[in-house]
Amino acid sequence: MPKPTDFRSYSAGFPPPIRRRLNLMRRTIKKAAPRATEKISYGIPAFTLNGMLVWFAAFKNHIGFYPGAGAISVFKKELSAYKSAKGSVQFPHDARLPLPLITRIVRFRVKQNLSKLRSG
Repeated sequence: MPKPTDFRSYSAGFPPPIRRRLNLMRRTIKKAAPRATEKISYGIPAFTLNGMLVWFAAFKNHIGFYPGAGAISVFKKELSAYKSAKGSVQFPHDARLPLPLITRIVRFRVKQNLSKLRSG
């Protein structure tokens, strides 16, 4: 399978229900960070705005969301229902995506990245 070059080529390799979840993630992130640029990074969809913002990817049993360690720490309590690691969280396919929480995390990351502009 060739390496994906954009979101469409990335999502094309997944069955329709997973593609729908990926599209929902993408739309939610774009809405929360309208000035961010979309790209493929590490072979998965990502958004940048004054540096890397977030990544997300589909797996057999979940959507992985990678907002970085700082965001995972700040939203630890709200993310406690999900399996998480230092800089990532897993949203299982058998549960609804927590879109309002994803929106808040992306907005937090936007503020973090834009504050680097002002302080740097």
